[in-house]
Amino acid sequence: MIQRKSKHTGSTEQNVSGLSPIGFLYYIGKNNAVRLHSSESYSNGATKQDVMREVNEALPNWMNRNVNSGHDSLVSRTLEAEGSKVNGFDCDAPKVLVVDDHAASRMTAVALLAMEGYEVIEADSGSIAIELVTKKQPDLILLDVMMPGMDGFEVCNRIKQDDHTRLIPVIFITALNDRRSRIQGIEAGADDFLTKPFDRVELAARVKSLVRQKRLNEDLDHAEQVLFSIARAIESRDPNTGDHCERLMSLGKVFGEYLHLSRNQIRDLMWGGYLHDIGKVGIPDAVLLKKGQLTPQDWDIMRQHVLIGEQICQPLRSMRGVIPIIRHHHERWDGSGYPDGLKGDDIPYLAQIFQIVDIYDALTSERPYKRAYTPEEALIVMAEETELGWRNPKLVQQFAEFISTNNQQQL
Repeated sequence: MIQRKSKHTGSTEQNVSGLSPIGFLYYIGKNNAVRLHSSESYSNGATKQDVMREVNEALPNWMNRNVNSGHDSLVSRTLEAEGSKVNGFDCDAPKVLVVDDHAASRMTAVALLAMEGYEVIEADSGSIAIELVTKKQPDLILLDVMMPGMDGFEVCNRIKQDDHTRLIPVIFITALNDRRSRIQGIEAGADDFLTKPFDRVELAARVKSLVRQKRLNEDLDHAEQVLFSIARAIESRDPNTGDHCERLMSLGKVFGEYLHLSRNQIRDLMWGGYLHDIGKVGIPDAVLLKKGQLTPQDWDIMRQHVLIGEQICQPLRSMRGVIPIIRHHHERWDGSGYPDGLKGDDIPYLAQIFQIVDIYDALTSERPYKRAYTPEEALIVMAEETELGWRNPKLVQQFAEFISTNNQQQL
C-alpha cells in the first residue's frame, strides 16, 4: 500500500498493488471517448510532471498544445487555455471543480476541461470539495459518486441546501448506471449525469450548457435581490409600518398552506409581501409621507403606485405570478377598488388572498393614528367591510377560521 498526501490538509490517497495514483495512460480513441489503460508501475518516484508529460504525449497535438505541466498542488490546480474567448464565454474563464478520489479519473477530466479553456480546480475528497466550493465559488462541479468518507450524494446535498452555493450545477461522474443511484442523485439535487468512460464531446457540451444556465440564473437572482432591496428601502422610508413586509411574508406563507395552495403560489404570496408596494418608489415624499389626510389630488397620485410597481417587475419572468398581486391588491369585491375596478372573481385569486392578509396585518399593528386591534377586533372590522361588499365572503370566512385555529394552537 502506497500513500501520497496532498499539500492540502486532510487529503490522503491510497493505491493498491504498488501502483501510484498516476499509473495509468490516457488516450483519445477514434470515437473521442476517454479511456484508461494500465501501464507499467510508477511506484519508483514518478512525478506529476511525468504524468502530465505522458498525458500530453497521449493526447492528439491539437488538444495538448495548451496544457501546462508545471503543477505544484494536487488541489486547487489551475489549467487555462490561451486566448481571450472560452467556449463562447468572455475572458472570465468559467471555473470547474473536479472531485474524484482516483487521480487517474480526475486527471482525465482535468486535461479535457483544460483543453476547452476552463479554469480547473481539483479535490480528492468530499470534505475538501465542500471547503473549496465555499472558497472558490466554481461555476460547475464534476463530482464522483463513490468516494470514501463523504460520498458524492452527501456533497451534492450539502451544496444544494446552502443558499450561497445552491445555484452551482453539479454533474455526477460515475461508473454506476443503475436506476436507484440516479434517483438518489436526483434527490440530492444533481443537475446531470455522465457515465465513465465519458465522451469528450458530450462532456464539453454538457459543461458549457450548465455553466451558461448557471450564469443566467445568477443574473436573475441578482435582479430579484435588487428588487427586494428597493422594497426594503421603501419600507424604511415610512417608520410607521415597522416590519410590515416580513409579517406579510410569514402570514401569507402559513395562510397559503392552510388553503393548500401550490408551492409556486405560496412563493408568489411571500414575494408579494415584499413587493406589493414597490411602486411607491415613484411617489413623491410630499404625498407618501404627508401628515394628515390626503386630498383627492394626492389620492390620484398615490393610486399610481400599483401601476409603477407593475412596470418595475414586468421585465422579470419570475415575477409573473407576483405582478397580479402588485397591480390588483387594492381592488374590491364589488368593483369599487382600483386601478381597474375589477369585480368578484375577475380579481386574481392571489390578489384577493393577499389583500385579506395585508388588511389584517394593518389592523393588528399599531400606527400613529390608531392602536393595534386584537385579532377578534380585526376580524369584526373585516366582516363589516365584507358586508359592505369590499371582500370575498368565502375567503374572509376561511381566514377567520384560520386565525381561530392558529390562536387555539398557540394557547
